Amino acid sequence: MKNHSLNFGPMLNAYPDSLGGSLQEAAALLGSPKLKEAFTSFYILPSLFHTDLDRGFSVQDYGLNGDTAREEDLAALRDMGMDLKLDFILNHLSVLSPQFQDLVEKGAASEYKDFFIPWNQFWAGCGEIGPDGILQPREEYLKDMFFRKPGLPLLMVDFADGSSAPYWNTFYQEVTTDEAGKKHYLGQMDLNIKSPLVWDFYKDTLDALAGYGAKIVRLDAFAYAPKEVGSRNFLNEPGTWDLLDKIAQLAKPHGVTLLPEIHASYEEGTYRTIAEKGYMVYDFFLPGLLLDAFEQQNGQALIAWANEITEKNMLTVNMLGCHDGIPLLDLKGLLPEERIQGLIQTLVSRGGFVKDLHGAKNVYYQVNATYYSALGEDDRRMLLARAIQLFMPGKPQVWYLDLFAGKNDYAAMERAGAGGHKEINRTNLSLEDIAAGLEKPVVQKQLELLKMRSSQPVFSPDAEISAEAQGSRIALRWRREGQEALLEADLADSSFRAEIKSETGETVFALAQ
Repeated sequence: MKNHSLNFGPMLNAYPDSLGGSLQEAAALLGSPKLKEAFTSFYILPSLFHTDLDRGFSVQDYGLNGDTAREEDLAALRDMGMDLKLDFILNHLSVLSPQFQDLVEKGAASEYKDFFIPWNQFWAGCGEIGPDGILQPREEYLKDMFFRKPGLPLLMVDFADGSSAPYWNTFYQEVTTDEAGKKHYLGQMDLNIKSPLVWDFYKDTLDALAGYGAKIVRLDAFAYAPKEVGSRNFLNEPGTWDLLDKIAQLAKPHGVTLLPEIHASYEEGTYRTIAEKGYMVYDFFLPGLLLDAFEQQNGQALIAWANEITEKNMLTVNMLGCHDGIPLLDLKGLLPEERIQGLIQTLVSRGGFVKDLHGAKNVYYQVNATYYSALGEDDRRMLLARAIQLFMPGKPQVWYLDLFAGKNDYAAMERAGAGGHKEINRTNLSLEDIAAGLEKPVVQKQLELLKMRSSQPVFSPDAEISAEAQGSRIALRWRREGQEALLEADLADSSFRAEIKSETGETVFALAQ
């Protein structure tokens, strides 16, 4: 793997209020004796900003919200040497953002009239305007489009002067009407990246994120941002890569590492393109490959992916669970279709939830479940899964509920109502929950492994990594400057031994089950 200045230790992943109710409590937990030195980075999800929808991903502005996150909390994290990973949502801003509210109030007189994308103006000459005032593009323009919800991706917006117009709205929206008949909106309004003001906003945002302590910036929904008539609205070329290049130039003075977030199947090869262009790669393949390895009691596909990472010299961030679900669409091309379908059925039988896009049964995207429940709520499997993750090439990212062996939260799903399926894996833990969790052996042993991964210099981007599989048995080995770290495991019974030896051959760490 190539040399890189990036902090390579484990990264905790949580909302600012996931652990004790606030970022202050989360920071205190990370500095406590039981977690101290387990993590070197913290990926804080974007509800630390002013947001209103999609639990943080509908940003009004990138100021700290004050309720769950304050500058003092970030300073406490920086003081303990914790660097941050933060989100930058390139494609959209909230309806309640100052920019969109100015547009609603002033219409064509707003300085932000080109900041967002008027639907009818974008498609002018490409279709007919219907009685509802919405231009319906001709089929030739829509056939290659990828829409994230039924119908056209737009929101009809009422302006202060009584007029209305549709605007691009790729993702979430909520429209309610009060007793007086006035409409109220929540929604994620797509940005017009051809506007100079949008690029001023992009620069200001990167400046703010770097100021908070971000060393990695996750580029959320970036592949939807470039839009051209006659091109795809998702991952169009060359627009997608031109956008990334311009963002990279803005990030360069801050020394920030960009992590483009994109879900695409292995067979499409998008991950290769991202790596070849010099960016970090989000390893969305590991979660499904590891579950498949347990179910098949065979590590061949998993180890083949580990070897590809090292052979192609990719720098990855890997994970098991996350806020968004367990990705399985990504496995197409890595596993046979029937294995993927079987894996989905297994996870659903264990209480997972599958959301099919637009009602199409085979257009799966992810399974919503905690990783612990996906593993059958088996402590031995959970601990081995963590050990394998920490020995895989890349920087490990740890979802807080996985660390605490969290189970599927069906009550949270029910409370969230329609569209609330992701809440199955987003349970906020109280201080009492955390204290109880820290007494579990599976949690204590994960923390042992995480402290090992954080502290041992053999785990470096410039280490030599080898991986082997023979049936259910796998071995992952790291070597650097005379040190050696070895994980040997059997997927059939979840037994393993993790061991690290110093330059002199002394065993400096060992854990087995």
